[in-house]
Amino acid sequence: QVQLMETGGGLVQPGGSLRLSCTTSGITFSNYNMAWYRQIPGQQREPVAGIGVRDNSYYTDSAKVRFTISRDNDKNTLYLQMDSLRPEDTAVYYCTAGGEVTSHGIGPGPYWGQGTQVSVSS
Repeated sequence: QVQLMETGGGLVQPGGSLRLSCTTSGITFSNYNMAWYRQIPGQQREPVAGIGVRDNSYYTDSAKVRFTISRDNDKNTLYLQMDSLRPEDTAVYYCTAGGEVTSHGIGPGPYWGQGTQVSVSS
């Protein structure tokens, strides 16, 4: 059974930082492209960043410079370091496994976590 679980969300002030984690089980993590998506209330789920099996990464414009995606294959865990957070980053953040990660973009995989809430507010 494949399981993905996101942790690390919370309430942070504008300009603050958070590190999200996505722990996985039931898959050979090192063989999977991984990605972060987010969903703002009332909007569609949108990609944030992705990392491939060769550590190739892709960031959407909203994540460039401020966010860093990484993976630890020994711990079967995906990370998203988010700095200089803005109120518009408020969303539920999801990790997904098995999608596409290229130099042109990322795509959703068949496996998803339940999400973790990130709220940026003063």
